[in-house]
Amino acid sequence: MPDAVKDALELVTAWAGRPITSTTIKGGLSHHISRLETEDGERWLLRVLDPAIAAAGLGIPLDQEIANTLRAASTGIGARVLHVMPGALVLEYLDGVTLNAPAVRTPATIEKVAAACRRLHAGPPFVNDFSIFRKLDDLLARCRTHGLRLPAGYTDLLPVVADIEAAVNARPLPTVPCHNDLLAENLIATGPDIRIIDYQLSGNNDPSFELGDIAAESDLDPDQVVRLTRAYFGDDEQVPRVRLNLIMSNLTWTLWFVVHQGLVRDRALPGFDYNAEAADKFAQAVRDIEDPSFGHLIDGRTSPTC
Repeated sequence: MPDAVKDALELVTAWAGRPITSTTIKGGLSHHISRLETEDGERWLLRVLDPAIAAAGLGIPLDQEIANTLRAASTGIGARVLHVMPGALVLEYLDGVTLNAPAVRTPATIEKVAAACRRLHAGPPFVNDFSIFRKLDDLLARCRTHGLRLPAGYTDLLPVVADIEAAVNARPLPTVPCHNDLLAENLIATGPDIRIIDYQLSGNNDPSFELGDIAAESDLDPDQVVRLTRAYFGDDEQVPRVRLNLIMSNLTWTLWFVVHQGLVRDRALPGFDYNAEAADKFAQAVRDIEDPSFGHLIDGRTSPTC
């Protein structure tokens, strides 16, 4: 057990004033997560933040993540924050079902996820801003500095990234407090609602990126992207923007996995293939860029194939 986790558990035990049993929860790709249980049946979640993750550009600074977690909790979408310690949080244990990609793709869940995003986005602004374009720049610079191997053909698509950014910036949307990393496992179904966890990459951002990222992480098809966009915005006007951000999600998080494998591999989740994940995300980005509808997206039009 890492020293930081041991220290955090000692602080939690002192705070709780009674013995605590800790069980590591597998699945987190960066930070340490444990379920805590007391003798009298209370359950909490311990999140110990690894400073190496932020230092490698794989997350926002720890103080920002903690501040944003508190702000997300105030909306009722994030888990309640019960106790804050240096570099660690004790959170409400959400007794629900962790979603997977097939579950997210169902029509009813798409509606619920859009509603959860609207509620988060209507909450207090986060303490930092986030741009997927600047995050790509940052991760690419780290790859070049450290000589990390990119997927073959990656740099050939950088002019496409510039085209996407120009298209998105032509008609900017107001930024809102976004999660920015909504893979299905960060969505918890609790009764009729969806709760959102893990604010490692949170920041004020274009809401269409939030939707594009959801679509990328759960591999929504074009019709499902339309459904998600309509559920959030109320119409289809932003569908091209969301689909462009879907591509940006896959292109940027390709580099996230390359950097994680190259710079913090000692903290990697056992059995998880970061290189394979990078290759898969890049392949999906290439697929969408080579699709005949891509030119329509750059023009801001919904193509007939949508």
